[in-house]
Amino acid sequence: MSAGGASPEVIRVLAVGDVIGSPGRQALRRLLPGLRRELAADLVVVNAENSAGGRGVGVKTARELRDAGADVLTTGNHVWSQPDVDQALADDDLRLLRPLNFPDDLPGRGDCTLRVKGRDVTVVSLLGRVFMTPLDDPFRAMDTLLAARPGGTAAPRPLIVVDFHAEATSEKLAMGWHLAGRVAAVVGTHTHVPTADARLLPGETGYVTDLGMVGPRDSIIGAAVEPTLRRFLTHRPNRAPVPDGPVDFNAVLIELDAARGTCRALRRVDRFDPTDATHGAGTRARR
Repeated sequence: MSAGGASPEVIRVLAVGDVIGSPGRQALRRLLPGLRRELAADLVVVNAENSAGGRGVGVKTARELRDAGADVLTTGNHVWSQPDVDQALADDDLRLLRPLNFPDDLPGRGDCTLRVKGRDVTVVSLLGRVFMTPLDDPFRAMDTLLAARPGGTAAPRPLIVVDFHAEATSEKLAMGWHLAGRVAAVVGTHTHVPTADARLLPGETGYVTDLGMVGPRDSIIGAAVEPTLRRFLTHRPNRAPVPDGPVDFNAVLIELDAARGTCRALRRVDRFDPTDATHGAGTRARR
């Protein structure tokens, strides 16, 4: 798929997996500007769920991700982990979303709409419930949001991209099928492992089970190997910091048909940032 000569009716969205701590933020800063040019991306959505020391997001880390080139920041189950997150959520310039299916009276918002190439594109942050802390129903939360949108499922549909932050593959697939033909794309986050199932569902809805992460390659889903192994071996809780080292950059490029509100194609965009390779797989906590 060529990046050059794209039709004005095509909107390219680069959806980037969970950014893990300082190594992830630094890799995003190094790689994203070039990738955005290479892929002719019109909109960049980045999951910021683990960007502050591997757990949550605050004002400083959200600003760093935005300055690196992210247009919208999504989150998940760790959204409340940093003490200044309420301030970050209240700053409209940061475009930081908390999951839509948290109670309405909590700070922040679960969706935002940006004008891209003369079209409105809505990004939604959504949180799963299977193997997670109980929360409001994400399926019904999406039904409510869609019912309030003009246009419904008739062409042209509203251009909506959903980041579904969920543990269970089955729940992510269920959400994809639930929203098939109703939104432009559903991308999964949270497990930090990129999946090879990028596809179009019926109704031309783009889908992938998990974007992956922007985090240390020599890790266990972004956490230092030795303390994480010890947790499995001993069943005792312990802190597993974000290690130094080279970084995997996982993302998916989504081509939206702006005139019809559908997805034309999506493909994986996976890169490797070896910049910190001299550090090895250390276990220094990064903030």
